[in-house]
Amino acid sequence: MKNIQIIDGAENAPFSVFQATEEEFAAIFPAGRDMELVEDLIARLGKKTAGSVLAQLWSRPVLKRDALGIHGTLFYDNQHRRNHMPLSKREVDWDDGSVNQAQRELFARHR
Repeated sequence: MKNIQIIDGAENAPFSVFQATEEEFAAIFPAGRDMELVEDLIARLGKKTAGSVLAQLWSRPVLKRDALGIHGTLFYDNQHRRNHMPLSKREVDWDDGSVNQAQRELFARHR
């Protein structure tokens, strides 16, 4: 199982974590991605398939304190982030100006 944190644009969003099977994770985050906008997920999978994948995800919440890592981030109501995200939607590909020196060095080792 892999953990996905939901970053919602709502003011009262709890930024919850949910567990996904390997298959669900691969559907949400293809090609090595670890970030996705829900609008892009729906466009890629279609509303019915995306809804089915997400329905399973919502049934497996995890307390943050019990999560053993965050493997992906799914953004809701965050279209404004699109122009700032790496095109690859991989954390390690953030622009150097967006992260600190320690992150630049870490990301460079994992590209």
